[in-house]
Amino acid sequence: MELEALRSHQWFKLICGASYQHLPAIRHLALIYTLAGADCIDMAPDPATIAAAREGIAAAIKLEPTAIAPLVMVSFNDGEDPHFRKAFFDPELCPSDCSRPCEKVCPTTAIKFSNDYNGIMPNLCYGCGRCLPLCPVQIIHTREQVYVPEDIFHQVDDVLNQSVNAIEIHTQPNRTKEFAAFWQRLSPIIPKLKLVAVSFPDCEDLHDYLMSLLEGMNPKPRSLIWQTDGRPMSGDIGDGATRAALQLGQKVLDFQLPLGFVQLAGGTNASTVPKLRQADIPVAGVAYGSYARKIVMDFLEGLGEEIPDHLEDRPCLLWQAVAIARQLVSQIKT
Repeated sequence: MELEALRSHQWFKLICGASYQHLPAIRHLALIYTLAGADCIDMAPDPATIAAAREGIAAAIKLEPTAIAPLVMVSFNDGEDPHFRKAFFDPELCPSDCSRPCEKVCPTTAIKFSNDYNGIMPNLCYGCGRCLPLCPVQIIHTREQVYVPEDIFHQVDDVLNQSVNAIEIHTQPNRTKEFAAFWQRLSPIIPKLKLVAVSFPDCEDLHDYLMSLLEGMNPKPRSLIWQTDGRPMSGDIGDGATRAALQLGQKVLDFQLPLGFVQLAGGTNASTVPKLRQADIPVAGVAYGSYARKIVMDFLEGLGEEIPDHLEDRPCLLWQAVAIARQLVSQIKT
């Protein structure tokens, strides 16, 4: 029943960000998008982040008992990956006369220059990398976020108690052995999960690479999503960002892989579904990251007033945010 949206090509996944750990925002997003009808919410594999998301989902179900709780998904990587990094720099090295283009381009206002804080706030940074090429003195660098599955899944019971019921593995070309080894680390819980997603970019010989990943999936998952990461972390840039996602989705559909649903990601935004319909690309669903977060958080933060930790304490504000989210969710759920 929970995966019927995949089978009917109406699957909506919210990506909170594999490195995004701003807990109040995570709770708000989980609350709002659960009420808006999201089927899955993907987040960093961090216990505090998972707890914040589950709290938001629980608040939504309490408000609307008929709402369906989305699957709770956490993301891992089998090696170095841009989704699992955070930017940093030494503010003492920043010239006093710098125009600070990094601050202007940051989509989460993670870069601060103020009396009480200078630098990049780690909990707000999700590793998009837009600040890196813009720094005039090139002092901004990145460090990898390392998440260990064993820290989340201490026991198989951690899956059975529904704290997490889906995972995503980010991989890159030429990492067949690393992927298979990582899959084996997760093998005790794979059969217990309701869904496993594999996220990947385009590359040469993509068909052969995906088939090699399938061979390393032992045991096989109950349900599998191929997440085509067309243009990573770029959906909030503009309508054109979705083009790569559409092209990669069609490419993988043409492979007619023996197992799994095809779902778009990377550059997805409000123009994605209309362009999908126009091109008649029958993917199972769409995952939205930076764009879905931005339309909701921009509304809340643009009010010029303090946002309560429990957004349900301000029903009028909450339902305005839900209406904004539903405009995006309803595109795929027609």
